[in-house]
Amino acid sequence: MRLLHSAARTTATFDNENVVSFAGLEPVMRLAQDAGLHEQVGQRVRLGSSVGSNPAGKIATIVAGMVAGADSIADLDGLRHGGMDQLFGQVYATSTLGSFLREFRFGHVRQLESAARQVLVELAASTPVLAGTEGFTYVDVDSLLRRVYGRAKQGVGFGHTKVGGYPVLLRGLSPLVATICTDIAAPMVAATRLRGGRAGSARGAASLVAEALGTAAQIRTAAIGAGPRESARHAQLLLRGDSAFYTATVISAARRHDARFSVTVSMNPAIRRAIGHIEQSAWIPIHYPNAVFDDETGCWISDAEVAEICYTAFAGTKHALTARLVVRRVRRDPPPGQDELLAAWRYHAFFTDTSLSTVDADLTHRAHAVIEQVFADLIDGPLAHLPSGRFAANAAWLTCAAIAHNLLRAAASLTSRAHARARGATLRRRFIHVAAQIVRHARGVCLQLPRHWPCSGWWMRLFDETHSPPLPA
Repeated sequence: MRLLHSAARTTATFDNENVVSFAGLEPVMRLAQDAGLHEQVGQRVRLGSSVGSNPAGKIATIVAGMVAGADSIADLDGLRHGGMDQLFGQVYATSTLGSFLREFRFGHVRQLESAARQVLVELAASTPVLAGTEGFTYVDVDSLLRRVYGRAKQGVGFGHTKVGGYPVLLRGLSPLVATICTDIAAPMVAATRLRGGRAGSARGAASLVAEALGTAAQIRTAAIGAGPRESARHAQLLLRGDSAFYTATVISAARRHDARFSVTVSMNPAIRRAIGHIEQSAWIPIHYPNAVFDDETGCWISDAEVAEICYTAFAGTKHALTARLVVRRVRRDPPPGQDELLAAWRYHAFFTDTSLSTVDADLTHRAHAVIEQVFADLIDGPLAHLPSGRFAANAAWLTCAAIAHNLLRAAASLTSRAHARARGATLRRRFIHVAAQIVRHARGVCLQLPRHWPCSGWWMRLFDETHSPPLPA
């Protein structure tokens, strides 16, 4: 590609008031409006001061900015360019939005989280973003550490994380996230909770799991109610988590919500004794379709063996529970140049009450890692920073990031099956960051988009789906 004009004959001006750079926000925010984002926030979020007035319009502005790629409060100013005021009303200035976020307290964040969960329920009902709930609906829970550099940020502390595969201590804040997915649908954020940087992974997990399972149950009930009765007998909720969430309170929360569980257990003497009672003939060899990277050995493995044994967890407490202990073992190779004297194994166990076969239970449990894709999307988007010095403001920012993630994913599900699982950066590049000229005619507006846009067919499918008249009741 070469330039056709010399530098002397090329000029540039910023003076067109009818051009927008984020034309894809129009169908996406229409989808948010139809899902009741403004109504839910307006009904549930109550900030007392004048700075907190009209929370629905301000939250919608923040969410729209995040959908367009904003990862800081200053980036939200990109919504106030060109002809955006001809498409959207109540687009607030960044100074207003910053002051608004700083007005949040813990109770206001909880109100916003409640609104976010209800918006997810409405998105799942109006789009195929969570198709497949007639089988297993998976609720995955995990935590991450978002590094921050300002020591004055409220709640900041040193927490454990991994960088390049090595465990390190970093200064930051610790979001706790629960997602919902199915066998054919990409994960959506069901619940969020921001904790201090020193918080353990399981802090607040029981209540978060309860909220996520309640949301998943609402989505599943709505989907089954609209489908055949036969699917109701096979629909199940399954909670998955790593060893940090192997606690009595988390598993009890799953059982209270009529959900199955599959949780990794850490190695301790009781677990080792249980593994020692497994008969040698009980081990079943398995071969993974795709190799799995092992952090301990630093290599890829594709073969292992699995077995199971009955095990009572939390013995001696009121939460004592007997279920299946499924164990996967991987052969430990001898160092190069040495012959093997005795077979050595590394064991990984998880506690579950599903009725799946041993092999299927292992494969289903390992799919818990899908939540890392959500973390990657959030970090590559609005969660690149936690921009405020106020803890509650950052908690509200995290909740808005979850709404933006779900909204973008729901919009993508209306375009094609492939885009329903695409990364957020891909979706923004193909559907949101599209320039358009606004032309008025017949008392309406027309978005004139670039010719030969590579995703024009999918973009128009999204536009048509969000602008079609509602079905009769």
